[in-house]
Amino acid sequence: MRDLFASDPLRFERFSLEAAGIFLDYSKNRITTETLPLLAQLAREAGVESLRERMFSGERINRTENRAVLHTALRNLDNTPVMVDGVDVMPQVNAVRQRMARFAESVRNGEWRGHTGQPITDVVNIGIGGSDLGPLMVCRALHRFAHPRLRMHFVSTVDGDQIGCLLKKLNPATTLFIVASKTFTTQETLTNAHTARQWFLDAGNDTPAIARHFVAISTNTQAVRNFGIDPDNMFEFWDWVGGRYSLWSAIGLSIAICIGPDNFEKLLAGAQAMDRHFREMPIEKNMPMLLALLGILNGNYFHCHSHLISPYNQALDRFPAYLQQLDMESNGKTVDIDGRHITDYETGPVVWGDSGINGQHAYYQLLHQGSNVTPVDFIVSIEHPDAPPAHRDILMANFFAQTEALMRGKTEAEVRAELAAQGLSGEALEKLVPHKIFEGNRPSNSILLQRLDPQTLGALIALYEHKVFVQGAIWNINSYDQWGVELGKQLAKKIEAQLATSEPTTCHDASTNGLINYYKKRRQVS
Repeated sequence: MRDLFASDPLRFERFSLEAAGIFLDYSKNRITTETLPLLAQLAREAGVESLRERMFSGERINRTENRAVLHTALRNLDNTPVMVDGVDVMPQVNAVRQRMARFAESVRNGEWRGHTGQPITDVVNIGIGGSDLGPLMVCRALHRFAHPRLRMHFVSTVDGDQIGCLLKKLNPATTLFIVASKTFTTQETLTNAHTARQWFLDAGNDTPAIARHFVAISTNTQAVRNFGIDPDNMFEFWDWVGGRYSLWSAIGLSIAICIGPDNFEKLLAGAQAMDRHFREMPIEKNMPMLLALLGILNGNYFHCHSHLISPYNQALDRFPAYLQQLDMESNGKTVDIDGRHITDYETGPVVWGDSGINGQHAYYQLLHQGSNVTPVDFIVSIEHPDAPPAHRDILMANFFAQTEALMRGKTEAEVRAELAAQGLSGEALEKLVPHKIFEGNRPSNSILLQRLDPQTLGALIALYEHKVFVQGAIWNINSYDQWGVELGKQLAKKIEAQLATSEPTTCHDASTNGLINYYKKRRQVS
């Protein structure tokens, strides 16, 4: 890449573009003017454009579950009809969004009160997977827009320490719980919900009071009613909304309460702007397409097995975790859409990351000098309204420097000259030379936002949603099912029944039997 930049003064202009408030520089990839047309040809031969239209138009492209894939309809603010089996889904979408807005505003303005007449101060979202990661990420990212009275909390794990520690800090009279489970049977979510319910009742409250402190996001009206939640306070969503694509739906109720209905709509508007760009622009000028194709290049041709998301906004510290589910649950598959085992190419990479500045003092050593090459998406906003100017410039200097360092590296000649300038020579210099060489030529994308606000965040999320779609289409896999999570759940149910008895367990392999029985013995004495 050093040579490519040296030979082409216009490389930055040639390999960068802007869309929906997001600027992408992808010039620090191992590409030439010949590479991109070939990648675009690959996308066309894979039928990406056709599948894209089928998705937007409501066809059941999730073939293994016979479902449409219409998270894009949830941010269709133009209200253009979107048909599924001949029925326009937009009236349903609009009705739920309007109910969400009314409820969110009533909590925010104090109209919705607990059973003692006090306004809500704490909102607890109980969900898991997409019902947790998306809302948590967005509320963290947009904390500057949060209501000053309301504290947002998120409970997901069945590890009782999480909800137990949280409940100790809350006042039952001013706490609202949002139970997010489409079927209202999800084990982790319902376990936490019943724990919260019992905590509320143990505080001296009667069962009818539950209706003022619990609402549901579900489609199971009877189960919601049996829990004690008024079905009028149940917000529905549909089977064409996948969990990891659901923050735009009623699952985003906690977001709407946190940042307000107007800002929630701006979040949708940003995503819609990226939807339009993705649907309308040619592959060569299409930001999600380009990100996806660069990922294909790095993964399938340069054999990079992981991908780092490195945000230089602390508010985006949960964005990598959100993208882990979005990407790995979608494309972590070895069977194609026709049921054939994939043997001649690799599919989804391992996605990981954390705050970029923290990463520089942790795993960036591996990025620069490790034996595995890891492509990086660097993300930053230009404006940091709450940061002192000195902090902002140090942050941005590190952002720019890391992208340059990964691309340029440091040659042996440069190391020798640097050490000699420091006064070293002879054996002392020779010992240090190999340790200070950086190979460079390591790819990265730089994504710049003007500011981290609801609209720009919506566009950023949609950018990665569509990137995942394009890669799945090229790999010929179904990005919208997740059968890989089922086996562990099935086995856990069997083991849970075995843990209810003190009898030794013998029906598994030796390791699993030994672990279960070790636990049973230790449980009895703890």
